[in-house]
Amino acid sequence: MQGVKLPVSVKCEINVLLVLVTALGFFTRLYGIQFPKSVVFDEVYYGQFVSLYMRRVFFIDESGPPFGHMLLALGGYFGDFDGNFIWNRIGAEYTSNVPVWTLRLIPALAGSLCVPLGYLLMVELGYSHYSALGASLLLLMENSLVVQSRFMLLESVLIFFLLLAVLSYLRFYNASKSSLFRWLWLFLAGAGCAFAVGVKYMGLFTYLLLLSLAAVHTWHIIGEKTLSNGKVVVQVVVRFLALVVLPVMLYLGFFYIHLTLLYRSGPHDQMMSSAFQASLEGGLARITQGQPLEVAYGSQVTLRSASSKPLPCWLHSHKANYPIRYENGRGSSHQQQVTCYPFKDVNNWWIIKDPGRQSLVVSRPPRAVRHGDIIQLLHGMTSRFLNTHDVAAPMSPHSQEVSGYIDFNVSMPVQNLWKVDITNRESDRDVWKTILSEVRLIHVNTSAVLKLSGVSLPDWGFRQLEVVGDKIYKGYQQSGVWNVEEHRYGTSHEQKERELELKSPTHDDISRNLTFMAKFIELQWKMLTVKNEESEHKYSSLPLEWITMDTNIAYWLHPSSNAQIHLMGNIVICTLANVALFVYVLLFLTYLIRRRRKIEDIPEACWKQLVLAGVVCSGGWAVNYLPFFLMEKTLFLYHYLPALTFQILQIPVVVEHLYTHMLRSSSQQKAFGGVILAALCSVYLCYRTFSPLTYGQPELTAEQLAKMRWRESWDILFRKR
Repeated sequence: MQGVKLPVSVKCEINVLLVLVTALGFFTRLYGIQFPKSVVFDEVYYGQFVSLYMRRVFFIDESGPPFGHMLLALGGYFGDFDGNFIWNRIGAEYTSNVPVWTLRLIPALAGSLCVPLGYLLMVELGYSHYSALGASLLLLMENSLVVQSRFMLLESVLIFFLLLAVLSYLRFYNASKSSLFRWLWLFLAGAGCAFAVGVKYMGLFTYLLLLSLAAVHTWHIIGEKTLSNGKVVVQVVVRFLALVVLPVMLYLGFFYIHLTLLYRSGPHDQMMSSAFQASLEGGLARITQGQPLEVAYGSQVTLRSASSKPLPCWLHSHKANYPIRYENGRGSSHQQQVTCYPFKDVNNWWIIKDPGRQSLVVSRPPRAVRHGDIIQLLHGMTSRFLNTHDVAAPMSPHSQEVSGYIDFNVSMPVQNLWKVDITNRESDRDVWKTILSEVRLIHVNTSAVLKLSGVSLPDWGFRQLEVVGDKIYKGYQQSGVWNVEEHRYGTSHEQKERELELKSPTHDDISRNLTFMAKFIELQWKMLTVKNEESEHKYSSLPLEWITMDTNIAYWLHPSSNAQIHLMGNIVICTLANVALFVYVLLFLTYLIRRRRKIEDIPEACWKQLVLAGVVCSGGWAVNYLPFFLMEKTLFLYHYLPALTFQILQIPVVVEHLYTHMLRSSSQQKAFGGVILAALCSVYLCYRTFSPLTYGQPELTAEQLAKMRWRESWDILFRKR
């Protein structure tokens, strides 16, 4: 019987410390996340997008890609949220249809898992399990990380994917070269980078850091003479696929899902092109459904500026002339005003006319307008031709005035011929298409381009936007590009019949759809270029205030009691992190200079370990913090949390190095161990002291709250009773 072997045997090793800190992570982040049942700070912002996802309504958020919003919306989906809630103010009570627990669950889970990820990352950097335990405990008791994890916010999700990406790459780097399983870690690292960037653009900084580290390691592999050329090529190609191709494909996938889910017209449509709007259900798609595709002589059209700055608008004219003289004494042509109007109006309609014919209706069969054709544009309601001439524009005197031509018999000849230049054509005989074609209208006499200047006219111009003829137009500018949005084939010969026709809905059936890549490129460009007006916020702060935790944010205040929640860091951890960063830089520079002098204080393996830890921890802090000094946007303390996470991981790195390589005697090590224990106790006491402001309960008295104001800059609110 001794020779009999069991057919299947399983050995299981459990890291009790890792299980313990993981359980504590879940407890500190998930405990009571339904409290308070009211809107907390930026839940106002993210909740709006979740509601739009639930109703499948298109939106654009210039602050970041859609993956993070989709994760929050997934929580709403799990809770059967119908999207019916008005996110209009902080402190608003959630109604019974809002699943508070599931909406906050995903950020809480992500924040919980950051604790064991910190542990595992320290182990992969080659440090002891005691150091890993210290790192996880520090992450566990950082009050700001706890607060940010417990609500429908995205920083905890971002930090989770950043740590996952770095840990996965280190697992790949440290794994046995003969193991095929190690390549899965590399692809997980690439996916983690894509997920991080997909949550917030800030993730790009850590992705570039990881990419740089991988590039250095790949360069070393290329130099290994023991590897054949074929194996080197395979190593390089697989790394490129995992860390470049896979993230790009996943990033595109986020937008594909986003655009697939949000197929209905919404409040953000006006920021997008007519073609994009027409691809959405309802809105412009409802208005333009069934329009003719090809613009023909006799077509009745509205022309929308491709630029949405300062506002989306349409070429417009009305029965009002430019003033004879402007306030500065400069004269005008006194002809009919032509403007760009940011609202749909019957005066936005124009008729495409063949200069060689008198007809204003579409022939049978229609004669399509093509690239390079010369046309006239007749204003539908006033029958004035679009005209420009050598008269200075009202607000942009360096450009030409654009007008509806009136024959005043004052030797001012008509100049109303325009050349059609289709900028996105595929051939020189392309037909001008509704919505799809981007067109420049070039004045035949002066070669000026019809352009939106973006300047508002005074009261005499009804505050509408100025349109000019630009003679020095160079390159592609959206302000000089127009596209046909609404379109019908004209059939009425008489002016009064034509006016009635212009006021009626369009008809004729045609289908148009943008490709996914066209929609992705346009949406991505809008997200990167269209910015909301930034305004000062009560709780905004500067990056220099973050490193010493001189600032806080009041996330929630009970309407009738002193219960409140603040985004506030653990001052002890913040101080230790700053000291650790300073000591690490000092150690690194000292070792570097001495090694240059051929003095090796520590073994080569320890030096490499210290450098790698510095790249990950100090480098992670730097790339997630320093760029904010260059950003022109309203900044808040929570922007610092990814940098703070990496800085916290620097603490056990420095502590273990000092303990192992700087303290020679056992008595020194014991004394240093006592200091470490005292520091951890101080961290816990600080965490415990401020936990009522972290969790919002128990309620404190005004006197207790006043004692918590350790810094004069902290804004702690309380009611005196």
